[in-house]
Amino acid sequence: MLWTIFILLIILWVLGIVSNFLGGYIHILLIVAVVVIILSFFKRK
Repeated sequence: MLWTIFILLIILWVLGIVSNFLGGYIHILLIVAVVVIILSFFKRK
């Protein structure tokens, strides 16, 4: 589930760079997604 969201956010981030559509919002979402994935990685161990 997290990987699906992460991949979707990366695709939206790339599209945002190309079109400059969502700009700052997509960068914030990408940072949040990376933090969530890192936290879930550490909780597994």
